[in-house]
Amino acid sequence: MTSELPAAVQQLIAATNSGDVEGFLGSFSDDGVVDDWGREFRGREAIREWSDREYIGKQITLDLTSSAVAGDSATVTTIVGGNGYNGPSTFIFDVSGARVSRMTIRE
Repeated sequence: MTSELPAAVQQLIAATNSGDVEGFLGSFSDDGVVDDWGREFRGREAIREWSDREYIGKQITLDLTSSAVAGDSATVTTIVGGNGYNGPSTFIFDVSGARVSRMTIRE
């Protein structure tokens, strides 16, 4: 994992790859948002429900191919694996303090 990524992003990616839903949810601020191709899930309960259906529940893995950090934003290019979508994807993480405030998923 790239050491320049904010700790909250590193934690979120590690939790994703290990299937740790509590660690994944703990990476987000209380009012965090997942934007999955324009569909927004706000707050930990909504994120958990989305994750159970489409993310951790699908045993998603993220194999990082590149990353860039600019201010409080990190962009990570990955190859997604698991039992759902498989292929390249870009994740944009907005970080506020020690937590991810927004995770945006794009192609």
